[in-house]
Amino acid sequence: MTNEEVDKIIADAVAESKGKSKWRRPDKKKMTVERIRHILNIVFMVGFVAAILIYFLLPDNRALFFGVGFGAMILKIIEFLLRFLF
Repeated sequence: MTNEEVDKIIADAVAESKGKSKWRRPDKKKMTVERIRHILNIVFMVGFVAAILIYFLLPDNRALFFGVGFGAMILKIIEFLLRFLF
């Protein structure tokens, strides 16, 4: 590659990037997925704290602890999948 070709590629890339605005509004699909992810993350954190409290406050009720803990983990896995699929 010659210097002229490299300069042309760089000039084209700069011209293309100037045409795009950084401050575009995200599309509605992305906004709804972000909102769903945010809600799932909050519910996961509440479930996690509830599982920890159940573990220490109700030591005889392990089934409830595992149910709440696994439920919270399933919500986190769903949030994780939404993050990488959309």
